[in-house]
Amino acid sequence: MGRVVVVSNRVAVPRRGEPAAGGLAVALKDVLKAGGGLWFGWSGETRRESSPAVKQVRSGGIDYATIDLSEQDHKGFYAGYSNATLWPLFHFRLGLMEFDRKDAAAYRKVNREFAQALLPLLGPQDTVWIHDYQLIPMAAELRALGAKQRIGFFLHIPFPPFAVLSALPDAEQLLRDLLAYDLVGVQTKRDLGGLLNCFAEGLGLFPDATGGVRGEVAGRQRRTQLSAHPIGIDTRGFATIARKASYAPEAQRLISSMGDRALIVGAERLDYTKGLPQRMRGFGALLANFPEHLNKVTYLQVAARSRNEVASYRDLKRELDALAGRINGDYAEFDWTPVRYVARAVARDTLAGFYRAARVGLVTPLRDGMNLVAKEYVAAQDPEDPGVLILSQFAGAAEAMDGALLVNPLDAQAMAEQLDRALKMPLAERKERWEGMMRGLEDQTAMRWAENFLTELEEVPLPDQDLAWAAPARN
Repeated sequence: MGRVVVVSNRVAVPRRGEPAAGGLAVALKDVLKAGGGLWFGWSGETRRESSPAVKQVRSGGIDYATIDLSEQDHKGFYAGYSNATLWPLFHFRLGLMEFDRKDAAAYRKVNREFAQALLPLLGPQDTVWIHDYQLIPMAAELRALGAKQRIGFFLHIPFPPFAVLSALPDAEQLLRDLLAYDLVGVQTKRDLGGLLNCFAEGLGLFPDATGGVRGEVAGRQRRTQLSAHPIGIDTRGFATIARKASYAPEAQRLISSMGDRALIVGAERLDYTKGLPQRMRGFGALLANFPEHLNKVTYLQVAARSRNEVASYRDLKRELDALAGRINGDYAEFDWTPVRYVARAVARDTLAGFYRAARVGLVTPLRDGMNLVAKEYVAAQDPEDPGVLILSQFAGAAEAMDGALLVNPLDAQAMAEQLDRALKMPLAERKERWEGMMRGLEDQTAMRWAENFLTELEEVPLPDQDLAWAAPARN
């Protein structure tokens, strides 16, 4: 059996002085360490011209291989097709989707360059695991070059039905690209339904008895298994981080500043899929309709800036600035600020301490593949006095987190009602809800997600000619 080779848009090469990696990166690194694996992707560096040279380094028992991209290719591939086209499309935001053929060509070109750089590094028995929407065509590019290894793909964001995906001018080609994989994984049963609908409506392909579809790739028939693999977190590890962080100076400063007020917390990067304006309006509705909470609750929202080069993100920040100012202007007292709005990144360990201190975790995306913040909030809680998770029904996490209070983020009044309910919830109910969710998180960890996906990928039968194939030894 060969190595596991992880491919992602950006490679998490460990660097001295950087913050510790999150749970997903830790899980992938553990898998790679077990078999002396390789992590391949973009270096994070851009040049005037693309550099085909592969830079390799070994750290912590893992080999890392990266390539640079040209400034022009990266702009079209990443800011253009990946984030201005696919990101809004897969999150059901057609009004924000932009399509440019030059960006689409750059997307294909970068995926081709990734494949050309990776192929010489592969051994015949290696298993390749490609991640996320930036690299959907990469397996097709590898197959075109003659690669016959097992190749799996996991999409970390939602997969829409064909009624949405068909807005993409090259939607059918994107679906055909997925047929080059042996296994395609998505986060939830809902996303799996969207994927199956796309194959049926877009390509006329229907699943067999075991959930696979057959189609032609590079002149030959292939079978692609389709399945849902919900991502988890390092539950016990994050619980330990949160417990320690609750005594750190940052958490103690926050707790001291709250007095006897309850804390509502939200934390994610600044993105229009996260429902941040809707969340602000929901909190404003709480203060307007439930005045008993005036001067008794504070809402802390951390929204780290991202993709500042995209106009819609700059517009979103201006909207949030205005909403936070309006709520504070309407309700603040000389000794109380209802909304504390932080538009910059906060260290993950610090956030863990904030989660533990919060009576309510407010996680209300308009659409999300999973949402690990919801899981981290639950893992961070004090078992003797846990808080309450309010979760959007459109987050993938809602499929399994029965103890959360579900809400439609587009209904500000409903969000206010759930906030009121959470703030008044008796301890016994809070503990019962938390315990049920915590059991689920301890069962479905990030490591188990990775192991389950790779186990299924290894069990996918390859065509006879692929099993007999032997490639030149890797470098």
